[in-house]
Amino acid sequence: MTATRVLPGIVVCAAAALAAWALATAVPAVPLLTAAVALGILVGQLPLPAALRPGLGFSSRRLMRIGVVLLGLKLSLGDIAELGWAAILGAVAVVVLTFVITWALGRLLRLPGDQPLLIAAGFSICGASAIGAMSGALRANDRDAATPVALVTLCGTLAIAVLPPLQHPLGLDAEQFGHWVGAGVHDVGQVVATAQIAGPAALAIALVIKLTRVIMLAPMVAVAAAVERRRGEGDGPRPPIVPLFVVGFVAAVLIRSFLPVPDEVLHGADLLQTALLAMALFALGTAVRVRELVTTGWRALVVGLGSWIVVALLALAAVRLS
Repeated sequence: MTATRVLPGIVVCAAAALAAWALATAVPAVPLLTAAVALGILVGQLPLPAALRPGLGFSSRRLMRIGVVLLGLKLSLGDIAELGWAAILGAVAVVVLTFVITWALGRLLRLPGDQPLLIAAGFSICGASAIGAMSGALRANDRDAATPVALVTLCGTLAIAVLPPLQHPLGLDAEQFGHWVGAGVHDVGQVVATAQIAGPAALAIALVIKLTRVIMLAPMVAVAAAVERRRGEGDGPRPPIVPLFVVGFVAAVLIRSFLPVPDEVLHGADLLQTALLAMALFALGTAVRVRELVTTGWRALVVGLGSWIVVALLALAAVRLS
């Protein structure tokens, strides 16, 4: 694929990422990546020029993988270890149980293609970023990934409005609420938007718990890719045993954990990672067809809402037990 073919679509994605940044700056309650997906969905309802398709496809796949690798630089094994084994095991249990339950529900309702796995990854691990990573590992098409991205964006946005009013009726202090949000809300941006309402203590623990879930991205994607490889039939290409970008993600985590990375480098990597994921999620959003989702996507909506409730309940149980 030549640069001239992908450039128009990439430019549109970059412009959309800037627009999403402006919207998130003007309305802090709206996470940047959520705004990027929403813009993509809106633009996707318009007849897009064919010249944009190569660049949109490049952004949704290649830029997403680079962004996932850079996401690893947010994670420090030391920070996670400070949580204690009870909190760590609770977060891991929430991820695994949510993944299995969501996948089983998706299979039960006969969702097409890789949608059961993609929805399970998004709701259990880290939202749209996990969907993009799982999609890349399975080599799923953008249409299969678009519906899960729309659902995880919808439910993560609902969490921002629904969870904070429940803090006091549930008897949660600030740290417990942060733990609940970190274990039960999907994208990192949505976690920040939800937890900050309860103050800095809630936000701090929410981010560490959330990043503990994010580290599950590597093993979950690797296992899914290995299973898909064994299931592969015929002479067509099969997913690699461990996708290269997953290796890069793990390497980034180890670098952050054991090497003295300057703050300036971490800040620059964070900005680049956010920009790349915003561009990739805008591109994925353009593949959503709202009319199809409303008329024929009710089963996916049931799976998404069901998974949202399951992860919230399991995360609350983890808080009570820790």
